[in-house]
Amino acid sequence: MAAPSSHRSPFPNTRQNKKRSPVSASTTQFVRLTTTQFEFVLPLPPSINSQYATVNGRRVLSSTGRHYKASIGQILLGALAQSSDRTVFLDAAQSHYLALSLHFYFPTLLRRDLDGGLKIAQDALCEAMGINDNRIVEIHLFKALDREGPRLHCTLSITTPAPPMSLRGKRSSPSSNRRIRL
Repeated sequence: MAAPSSHRSPFPNTRQNKKRSPVSASTTQFVRLTTTQFEFVLPLPPSINSQYATVNGRRVLSSTGRHYKASIGQILLGALAQSSDRTVFLDAAQSHYLALSLHFYFPTLLRRDLDGGLKIAQDALCEAMGINDNRIVEIHLFKALDREGPRLHCTLSITTPAPPMSLRGKRSSPSSNRRIRL
């Protein structure tokens, strides 16, 4: 039998801490919110194999996935509540396109794919902030090694203003309708 690890992760659903317990905003080690950027640290998402379950032939979010999303909601709402820039940022996030940068710090580099945590992390943070994830038009993914402190460092940035709803999906000029012939 292996000896218990002396390093305990502050995050739920990691190898060191399998017990499910409520997560508080204090779990987030780093938060910075300005009027144009929200930067924060989250626990690593569960592996892709444990994010979904098959029920009656349909793929659904597993209890592990639902717990992760709920935990992220608690963390982000707690972090947002402490910032005076939250209203300005959230209003801008509703009317602008967004860029998302995710830095995954894994305990080993070869065990997990880089893109396996993208969708659940993106969905969790967008749901927590009440933002439609179709506003994210730019995504950057990074993978690094940190055996002692696996985590997910996220940056959500405001980019360009989105066009008004009445202009979306319309071509800007007749010339944009032409095809290039080769």
